[in-house]
Amino acid sequence: MWNWIFRFSDYLVAMSDSKHLGYRTILHFWLPLALTWLMMALEGPFLAAVIARMAAPKFNLAAFGVTFSFAIIMEAPVIMLLSAATALVDSANSFRKLRNFTLLLNGGITLGMMLLLVPPLFNFIMDDLIGLPEEVRHLAYRALMIMLPWPGAIGYRRFYQGILIRSGLTRRVAYGTIVRLSSMALATLLLFFTTELAGCWIAAVGLSVGVCCEGLASRLMSRGAVRNLLAAASTDNGDLSYRAILDFYAPLALTSIISLGVQPMVTFFMGQARFSLESLAILPVTGSLLFIFKTPGLSYQEVAITLLSKRRAHLGRINRFAAGVAGIATLALAALVWSPLIDLWLRSISGLSPELASFAVIPLRIATILPALEVLLAVQRAMMVDSRKTAKITLATIIEVSGLVLSLLLLVKGLDLIGVVAANISFVIARLMGNLSLLPACIRYRKLS
Repeated sequence: MWNWIFRFSDYLVAMSDSKHLGYRTILHFWLPLALTWLMMALEGPFLAAVIARMAAPKFNLAAFGVTFSFAIIMEAPVIMLLSAATALVDSANSFRKLRNFTLLLNGGITLGMMLLLVPPLFNFIMDDLIGLPEEVRHLAYRALMIMLPWPGAIGYRRFYQGILIRSGLTRRVAYGTIVRLSSMALATLLLFFTTELAGCWIAAVGLSVGVCCEGLASRLMSRGAVRNLLAAASTDNGDLSYRAILDFYAPLALTSIISLGVQPMVTFFMGQARFSLESLAILPVTGSLLFIFKTPGLSYQEVAITLLSKRRAHLGRINRFAAGVAGIATLALAALVWSPLIDLWLRSISGLSPELASFAVIPLRIATILPALEVLLAVQRAMMVDSRKTAKITLATIIEVSGLVLSLLLLVKGLDLIGVVAANISFVIARLMGNLSLLPACIRYRKLS
């Protein structure tokens, strides 16, 4: 099926005018990346559905949500390596420098995750700060231990995925994700049918196996691109220094840390809100469903960065294509969450009990606009990366996270709303604040294009 889709995209680009950046050209470049993110988005619903069909689903879903939140914050410093490799690596020197930077960063975050698992620190965070039930804390500790390889493997594969995207080999990025999903599903189902392990532990094994296999596949598929880079003459980034990498990357890494740091923060507020256990249990389910419809925006950022660096004059066409993607993604989510299909998804596919499913509907409807806002943010960030104004992305993220914290304080502590309802209202408010904060810089970028 995937090969048919890729051949169809090749057919579309063959029909386009090679002298201009046509919509078919953008589609050809974007489609494999969109499929990559979509396939990754299916990972969460699959694992949540497995956990929901095992013993003690409420505790295990809550533990999986907590585990994933902390794994995400640990991987935050390496998330932007894909954008960095896409923007900076164009010669042997820049490749070697960013590769060494990547390996050092991977080692540091793995060490940080090991420190998180030191019992006194872990117990302080989970017991004293969040107030997790004993059953959830015990399950989450083992799950985080299983996911120790996760952040380093993510950084490794995102670096080589950036090389593939820079070389125009976006289809291979999608192939790597197929390897990830296949190995993840195989490991998860094997343990599901042959062991009595807790559901969240099985999910953690599946995630770790998947990203390690994807990292290896990305490295193998990028061999030709790496050989070309090593043979390339010096260009604009040929004399790239470690200081230049740090100056470029630090704001991006800080952006990811601040942005993804909201996951443990939201977990903290869920532990203090009404219906805390139910909210913690359904957060992985609602979050993974929303992630599916946010993937068009998440995948469009690298597309916009690459195309703007080559054809900045076509900003208007890049933006119009993004508007179409935003509209389709938002309408598709609305068609699901505002119809009886949502019950089918939550109860039959995700395996939630009627009680938990009823908690999930309203939060999902509140978040209907998030796919469109994600696409807008992708385009805005691409403009800032292309103009090397990455510090503005960090500032916008600080504003967004501040808005999230203030909204959660008001809605959870002040208005005493159900935890997951307060969370999704806050996500929408915060993202709007982030989008608006980047608007002036984007207007100036357009005037200079």
